[in-house]
Amino acid sequence: QAQLVESGGGLVQPGDSLRLSCAAPLRTTMWYTMAWFRQAPGKEREFVAAIGRTGSRTYNIDSVKGRFTISKDDPKSKVFLQMDKLQPEDTAVYYCAAAQPGKPSKEISSYENWGQGTQVTVSS
Repeated sequence: QAQLVESGGGLVQPGDSLRLSCAAPLRTTMWYTMAWFRQAPGKEREFVAAIGRTGSRTYNIDSVKGRFTISKDDPKSKVFLQMDKLQPEDTAVYYCAAAQPGKPSKEISSYENWGQGTQVTVSS
């Protein structure tokens, strides 16, 4: 199984930006659909964004509202989530995940491999 390691979380103020990173084993991002999910306290884990093998992007429009951008660096096998204009409701643990290509990218059940998560807290 692919070992995914997230980093970049922290405590920020409303309106600030953060860039999350996910390091994956070599060539993982070239062959898998990579995604970010998040889970706030007391809530279910929800889809945030995904990027496919060819670089096609899918977003949870309701939650990210054009503020977040997913990208990847295939030679380094890394995936990023640029988060701008952060709000308190974005507070959550953010998880990186990998799925076999062709599976529905917004479905949690599609993802076989998960990282341990990185905490993002937005508070004034």
